[in-house]
Amino acid sequence: MVSIYVLLIVFLIAFLVAASVGRPWFHRRFRRPELLRRTSQIVAGTLLLTNVACFVLDAPEFWRTADLTATLGGFAALGVAMTALRTGGMPARQPRRVLAIGAHPDDLELACGGTLAKFVDSGHEVRGLVMSDGKQGGDALERSLDAQRGAAFMGLTGMTHHNFTDTELNRHGQEMVGVIEAAIVRYNPDIILTHSNHDQHQDHQAVHQATLRAARQHHSILCYESPSATREFNPSVFVDIDDYVDAKVQAVKMHSDQLAKPYMTPERVRGIASFRGGQARRRVAEAYEPVRLLSTEMESL
Repeated sequence: MVSIYVLLIVFLIAFLVAASVGRPWFHRRFRRPELLRRTSQIVAGTLLLTNVACFVLDAPEFWRTADLTATLGGFAALGVAMTALRTGGMPARQPRRVLAIGAHPDDLELACGGTLAKFVDSGHEVRGLVMSDGKQGGDALERSLDAQRGAAFMGLTGMTHHNFTDTELNRHGQEMVGVIEAAIVRYNPDIILTHSNHDQHQDHQAVHQATLRAARQHHSILCYESPSATREFNPSVFVDIDDYVDAKVQAVKMHSDQLAKPYMTPERVRGIASFRGGQARRRVAEAYEPVRLLSTEMESL
């Protein structure tokens, strides 16, 4: 019986260590990951104390049997919770292709990270296109690597990264139109996500204009909300990210070079999601302005 105790406790401790050390994976695979992790710690601590007490005090057989039953029950309950809290809803009946376009390495995670992760888990193919390495705001190499890590964490099929001069993307308008047009031809996306024109950042406006020119014949374009969006940003399309707000926070954290920025904090990310969720009559959401949107495309997502 002691060997069973030891194996169960070692397994639970190993799970908790993996949940703590491998936090990015943990946050991507489970809804409410922090709640699940804290619950697991409480279960582990309780079972460890009861098992040690029965072993050290040489408890009667009845109590050892009851303790084993409690241990197995605790593991069963944890297993049920882990299964119920796995991410990934109903698979899409008709998978779509999504192209998300951003000016800087962290733009996609900040603006639509929850939506992209949700789309991936529903079976849609999502690709990212970033226009600059953000060297004016940090280390170019580190930011580029962070963008790749963020894309991998969200599950994107691919991430294409260009090195146009950030803070001066308006000087590269025609070049950006060319690379966006090429991406549209290559990926044939059903929906395109990009910056809004209602944004104080000149790079975001430049990418918005380049996208509209490149996608002038495309039927479904949604503009997401960046931290620098103006009061004129007026969304009418919302995506419920209740199961993905923790994944979004973790995706933003992937950009280690930028974590000192006030808009990168979990509180700010969750606050915006909560505000937009209130508008959508949901707990949390991400918001979009449609340039134009084919109804059948949104229904398929």
